[in-house]
Amino acid sequence: MDYKLISFGIICLTIFLIGSEAPSVKLTNAKCESYNKSWVIMHTCRLKAHSRNKTSLNVNLTVLEPAYKISAKFKMWKRANGYKPFLFDFHLDCCEFLRRRNHPVGKIIYNLLKDSSTVNHSCPYMGVQTLSDFHRIELPVVLPSGEYLVTFIWMFDGKPQFSSNISFTYLEDLWTRN
Repeated sequence: MDYKLISFGIICLTIFLIGSEAPSVKLTNAKCESYNKSWVIMHTCRLKAHSRNKTSLNVNLTVLEPAYKISAKFKMWKRANGYKPFLFDFHLDCCEFLRRRNHPVGKIIYNLLKDSSTVNHSCPYMGVQTLSDFHRIELPVVLPSGEYLVTFIWMFDGKPQFSSNISFTYLEDLWTRN
């Protein structure tokens, strides 16, 4: 009898947690820098505030020469008395990923960006590339509440061309609702 009651309670708690509101993610800072202005020109890299709790990221850059071998180094940092390495640090061959979509963390990032960007085709890349009105962030992993920084270093032919640093606040609050 007690076993059935405990099982029912666990099922109800699970349904409540799954059906509760999504965690709050707010972009707080964006910084982009081009290392080689003869290959990549960064026009816009800024956040736009829509309301107190909603900001969107807009990035606009031009790739002047065709980029056939694109790779990226991604790192995630958590703020705790300064930024400390957290969760992932990996190197991804972007052209290979766009052909096969075989990297789990690459899939998470790609699924976040694919609807609001122009980078959803295979290599080579050339011309204007944009990420516009990026604000809907749904992470398939659970993170502890806090401030995070994701750094991207984009390399063409093995040489760093530009970097993007995106800061955000993640709030996982199961008991109070906004």
